[in-house]
Amino acid sequence: MKSFTDIEQSKKLEGILPIESADLWYAERYAGQVLDNGKYVVEDTPNYYLSLTRPSENNYSQDTIKDIPCWSLAALLELIPKNYLIEANKKTTRTLYHITAISGEVTHYHQDLVDAVVELLLKLKSR
Repeated sequence: MKSFTDIEQSKKLEGILPIESADLWYAERYAGQVLDNGKYVVEDTPNYYLSLTRPSENNYSQDTIKDIPCWSLAALLELIPKNYLIEANKKTTRTLYHITAISGEVTHYHQDLVDAVVELLLKLKSR
């Protein structure tokens, strides 16, 4: 089970959730190297590092291109409206999670609780 949002989920949630609700951070960095001719070349694919504090506020992260907020499962659970219930189906060989509204609306089943909560939050914000 995941303990926090992955990069893709974090980028989606960044636009709809208050940044202050994030309790972790990803630092997006591009590695580079100096060639023999003295030219500095940067790779096309970023590397991501997880941090407990905002990377751009740290002295050692001057090469950070972007700070991406990240939410732990505990932080995500705090954002679920009170009229929703988390249900776990343990009838199969693995546990599947979904979230049900008192009105009867249900999220899809997920093998991971973080995925179920992210789906719900994205669904609620798209209304």
